[in-house]
Amino acid sequence: MFDDEHREFHVVVNDEEQHSIWPAGRGIPAGWRAVGPTGPKAQCLAYIDQAWTDMRPLSLRRQMEADQVGLDAV
Repeated sequence: MFDDEHREFHVVVNDEEQHSIWPAGRGIPAGWRAVGPTGPKAQCLAYIDQAWTDMRPLSLRRQMEADQVGLDAV
């Protein structure tokens, strides 16, 4: 299913701002929501390449920012 280059997909993102593709016409799994284009796999993956520039999960980015603020205060 995911290897079908001609199938339509949704770009989906979870609460950690991690991106993926999901087959159009199938229910999007809990914890994910559709964002960006719906279209051929290549189009969706190109969108992800441009939109998801920081691969770290949101919770890790927030923790690292908090740690940096703590270091800056010292």
